[in-house]
Parts: sequence; structure tokens; C-alpha cells
Amino acid sequence: MNLLTGWTASEIPDLSGRRAVVTGATSGLGWETARVLAAHGAHVVLTGRNAARTDEAVRRVRAAVATGSVEPGDLDLADLSSVRAFAAQVAAEPLDLLVNNAGVMALPSREQTADGFERQVGTNHLGHFALTGLLLPALLARPAARVVTLSSIVHWIGVLSIADLNSERRYDPWQAYARSKLANLLFVRELDRRARAAGADLVSVGAHPGYARTRLVANGPAQGHPVLGGVLRGFTAVVGQAPRSGALPQLRAATDPTVVGGEYVGPRLGWRGPPVPSRRSRAAQDDESAALLWAESERLTGVRFDAIEAPVRQ
Repeated sequence: MNLLTGWTASEIPDLSGRRAVVTGATSGLGWETARVLAAHGAHVVLTGRNAARTDEAVRRVRAAVATGSVEPGDLDLADLSSVRAFAAQVAAEPLDLLVNNAGVMALPSREQTADGFERQVGTNHLGHFALTGLLLPALLARPAARVVTLSSIVHWIGVLSIADLNSERRYDPWQAYARSKLANLLFVRELDRRARAAGADLVSVGAHPGYARTRLVANGPAQGHPVLGGVLRGFTAVVGQAPRSGALPQLRAATDPTVVGGEYVGPRLGWRGPPVPSRRSRAAQDDESAALLWAESERLTGVRFDAIEAPVRQ
């Protein structure tokens, strides 16, 4: 590691022969992650909800990485039927890496997924929970496979409510987002615990980008608010990291052999800087909450992780 600049993408080992899936890879952090993985030899499946945008993202990676091996994947995390269809195709071959990157942020009004979940928890957590479970056999078919799940510094204000996980009683845009990002970290923790207990060769790691310049603001809190949108875009342009820098924490989580299961990687300064082990809230370290969320997620999605069924807690 360069002691002056910290960890950089140049430290990623050769990934030839590895197969990866990156969700939400049509732009921003997901696209940068896919590009860098492809540049280091991995075969990468870029997923998106819009086939035309996904195909364009694949073309842009191929233009940037002449030797890159990439393909598009049709995946809408807000629709479990889409998740199942995509997983059925991808799980036909072993998988080395799953990067749960896609997300939506602070939608002004409560929206529902195709399955009736609040859209933020449905996309950010439940969709990725189901996808990971359905791809688990393919991941376990490869040695030291990794699952990287993207959270956020906003998880610190998140309050988990199993009884109102889908914000049916009260909807607050930022609390719903924070709750979904807290859920991501609890998922990272419980997946790691179950994999270890089962003796599975699987690494579950969390990451966050700090404050990055992505489409989340435009597609979330700025919707229908021209003034607020202008302020947020201006602030993001001045303060936010470029996607190339914002993607480094998840790239390190995905490729650095020194990163171990259960870790959480983020920018050194919290909002920007080179990727280092990051702090998480006390709520994100609550094993009881993690277990309760897991059980509720299984109930809501109908997806079980049978290969790493949890032992009785001592």
C-alpha cells in the first residue's frame, strides 16, 4: 500500500478466471466497479433495470477496457420475479463475487415495489437479500467467494423496526433510506456469522462510498423539488467524491485478500479519502436485531439460505 495515498486500484490482484456480478452497474459507483474489475481480468455481469442503458454501460466498459470480458444482465431488484429469473440464469455457473451495489435514496413519497414492499427497503435490502440467497449455491461452488454489500454513512441515523420494516405506519424519506442502509450492515453481519458457523468458504463484507457524486440525488430527494435539487446538486458537485474514488471502498472490500468477513470498508475521513476499515453504529452491531431481520427477510421474500442454515445461538 502507498503510505502517502493509501490503498488504490493498482493493488488489485489479477482476477483472470474470476466471475463477478455487480448490481446497479449502468452508472456511478456500479459502473466504475465493473470497469475496474474487468480491467483486472474478471468476467463481469453488469446489471440494470433498463436493457438499453445496461447495453450502453457494457459498450462503455468495452470501449474503456479493450480486453474486458463483460455482459449485460436484466435485473430489477424491486421485483422478486425479476430477481429469480436473473439468478436462475447466473447460477448456472460458479460465481466468485457478488457486489450488491444498486440502491435508491430518500424517495420524496412512499412507493411500493412489485411485491408490495416500501421501495427503499425493498430494493436496497430485500432485493439484495433474495439475490444473494438465490446465488448462494453458485458462490459456494468457488473457493473464497465474496459478497460485498453497499451501505452508507447515513446508516448511523437508522432505526430498525421489524414491525414496520416497510414504513406502512409512518413514512419518512430519510429514515426509510437510513433503515435500509442499517439493514444492509445487519445483513453483512448475519451472513458472515452464518457462513462461519457452517464452515462455508464465503466472505461477507460491507462498504460505503462516503459522499459520492452519483445519480442517487437526482433520482431520490431532488425529485419534484427544483430548488432543493439545485442545492443538493451544487453541494454534491463541491463536496462529493468522483465515482472513481467513491468506488474504491467496495473494490477493496471485493478484492483485497487482507479484508476479512464482517469488515466494513469506507473512506478514511468518513465522507472522502482512501478506503480503510470503517466504524459502524452500535445498532449495526446488534446480533439480535440481525437475526430478527434475517428471519423477517426470509418470510417476506420466501428465500432461504439452506446451505448455511444458522445453528442455535449459545
